[in-house]
Amino acid sequence: MKITLTTLISVVAFSTFFGGCTDKTIEQITYTANVPVYMSYSSFRSGFKKTEPQDLNNVGKIYFKDNYLFVNEPGKGIHVIDNSNPSNPLKVAFYEILGNVDMAINGNILYADSYIDLIAIDISDINDPKEVGRVKNIFPEIVPEGDINYQYANIDHQKGVIIGWEVKTVTEEYYKENYGCWYYKGEMDVLTFANSTTNDGLSSGAGIGGSMARFMLNNQYLYVIAIPYRLKSVDISNAIAMKVVDSIDVSRNMETLFKHNNNLFIGTTTGMLIYDITSPKKPQMVSEYNHISACDPVVVDGNYAYVTLRTGTMCANGQNLLDVIDISSITNPYLVKSYPLFNPHGLGIDGDLLFICDGAAGLKVYDKHDPMAILTNQVAHFLDFDTYDVIPFDGVLMLVGKGGIYQYSYTNPSNLTLLSHMPIYSN
Repeated sequence: MKITLTTLISVVAFSTFFGGCTDKTIEQITYTANVPVYMSYSSFRSGFKKTEPQDLNNVGKIYFKDNYLFVNEPGKGIHVIDNSNPSNPLKVAFYEILGNVDMAINGNILYADSYIDLIAIDISDINDPKEVGRVKNIFPEIVPEGDINYQYANIDHQKGVIIGWEVKTVTEEYYKENYGCWYYKGEMDVLTFANSTTNDGLSSGAGIGGSMARFMLNNQYLYVIAIPYRLKSVDISNAIAMKVVDSIDVSRNMETLFKHNNNLFIGTTTGMLIYDITSPKKPQMVSEYNHISACDPVVVDGNYAYVTLRTGTMCANGQNLLDVIDISSITNPYLVKSYPLFNPHGLGIDGDLLFICDGAAGLKVYDKHDPMAILTNQVAHFLDFDTYDVIPFDGVLMLVGKGGIYQYSYTNPSNLTLLSHMPIYSN
């Protein structure tokens, strides 16, 4: 996956393992590195609070529920916006959630990641939210981004949760390889977050997310991408006592989740995976569709899945494409056609309309009724801004990009009308 305009990084923690040694030679190494900044677990786990509305400094995931738009400020929390009038959206609160990237809402409960934990927040009163549940260490390897010019020093989870990094000179001891003795310091796995649009309606009181989501609701279960190769199922029937009930490891780097009917579509860097979630507690693998290595949001409508593939700093891909995949046989998905694009990110569907955020090439709207002629059926193209993800709902397109939050009326698709724009303010 990629570096996007709103990037939060997670890295696999460094670890030390010794084995098969008949002799050990201890040496020292001095180098400049990212050194962890810790917060005590007690302080971290008492940090949620609601504050007055704040300026948008950066925007990440978006989520829509009951006329409210929830917008992630990567690593900091969630802006709550009253969107009952899309022409005049009003910021009403900011929820401070350290290390937040993803969210989902079911009924009156907001589920959000907070670095290593998953928290449940009762938002029955939007102005008086209360944390009611927490699953500790469900994301054990999540940390913020350090200086990409330096490697990462060893960490000690006993000291607390990592909330930042300082560049310092460090000296560490290590065991030199000798007579079959080996030393493993660990590996770094860089992730960017991405936002899964499910326009199946507000089933079970769920809201609607964008196409880059790592959280997906299914009745009383929440699926989360815990690390790139591990999908966890969380029983949320009781928000006060949430619990992980299943964990699946896959041989790919997962990026996004999308629910359609009784199937979970997982976008990965090398293809699309399809899981049967008829039994929601334990998803079962059904089939897979392979593509070139690329960043990969996916949305589904009827007999087709639409996948955008893009180049990027973290994407080992040289092409920017829209893939249209026939899923009429869920056990045998196959490519119908690929279309070249500029640098596609998130996408959304409403009826025959396909909305694509094509990065710096702007927003593109297509009539998708003929899968073999999508690009020739372009309805609209907005060139003047850099786009990231969209939620189309009931004639209003909610879009996030480098310039902030944009909302358009698409009741007349060939003449989209800008309803409002909330700009981003630099720190």
